[in-house]
Amino acid sequence: MASAAEIVRNHEYDPNGVEYFVSPPKSEHIEVVPYDPSWPAAFAELAARLRAALGEVALSIEHVGSTSVPGLPAKPVIDIDLTVPDSRDEDAYRPALEAAGFPVLFREPVFHEHRFARGDSPPANIHIWSPDCPEAIRHRMLRDWLIAHPEDRELYAAAKFASAEQINAEGGVVMDYNQRKQPVIRDILERMFRAHGLID
Repeated sequence: MASAAEIVRNHEYDPNGVEYFVSPPKSEHIEVVPYDPSWPAAFAELAARLRAALGEVALSIEHVGSTSVPGLPAKPVIDIDLTVPDSRDEDAYRPALEAAGFPVLFREPVFHEHRFARGDSPPANIHIWSPDCPEAIRHRMLRDWLIAHPEDRELYAAAKFASAEQINAEGGVVMDYNQRKQPVIRDILERMFRAHGLID
């Protein structure tokens, strides 16, 4: 089980820790749109396809990220946390994922052995973790916190629009967009962790 110290620890993004299976992304347009009530159904469709492809290898499939929070604006891409017995064992899931239309684009061994896959219809980001991964726990906690705390939901929405506007004006990729809104996310996480008794 992940410890409190592991859950509250912030990791700094290290581009040198990313091993791409495809060409790295170039500058892209970031679109943040109002909440779409069809997103839960899109997740359900994707989850069914993942379960059909992976069977028992899929230990859990969670809808996370902004599209999982009713009322929160988001990029129109469904974020999914997929837990497998061992994310390092790519042979156990990668061929089945790719055959089902979810290519694995990169791995991050230094970041909880994270693997990342993408789906196109509907658009999806699939984050692949091992059991009890602290980052996956953070994702679920933040989702539930934002659902329950509209004031932080509004703060986060404003940060998303501001970050997207800046990236689209200056150029950048999704990771740059994520980095620009990170201070607001960390402020929210700190409040959340304190409320849960994980930090003083």
